[in-house]
Amino acid sequence: MTAISRLKFRYLRTLDTKSWDEFADTMIPEATATYSEYLQFESRDAFLAFMRNTLGPHVITEHRCDHPEVDIDGDTASGTWYLADTVLIPAHNMLLRGAAFYHDRYVRCEDGNWRISHTGYERTYEVVLSLSDLPSLRLTSSRWGLIAREDGIAPVEMDPGTTPVRREPE
Repeated sequence: MTAISRLKFRYLRTLDTKSWDEFADTMIPEATATYSEYLQFESRDAFLAFMRNTLGPHVITEHRCDHPEVDIDGDTASGTWYLADTVLIPAHNMLLRGAAFYHDRYVRCEDGNWRISHTGYERTYEVVLSLSDLPSLRLTSSRWGLIAREDGIAPVEMDPGTTPVRREPE
């Protein structure tokens, strides 16, 4: 159970940090994903391409899972996890909050590590807020170089190990 919990937490961490190669390594190549009737993927590569394109550096996400219910049967396992997530998209003036139940399947691979063979969730709720409705909201920090300004969000240039430098829009 510990190895599968670590796998799930690594999946969430690499999703939120956009560490796409490590994210891909949490799944087998044949992994499938289902998020609704309209959002289904038949391979890891298709799912990864969607995530890369949809959750670029200007989409800030936080995914947290807890309350694991994991059943292991030899080299396969299944798990249900309770998800709480936040998605902040300043460019679209949008904040999303939601909760869901993830339903995953896992396989133990030849290298001895567990990987996801299927993932997906069913929403219990989702709300979308306009950032205009939250006039006191200021994004003061982001790993991808967004800092607060009096009139909104400004990109900054970041060099590893240095202090952010504000870059005004042209």
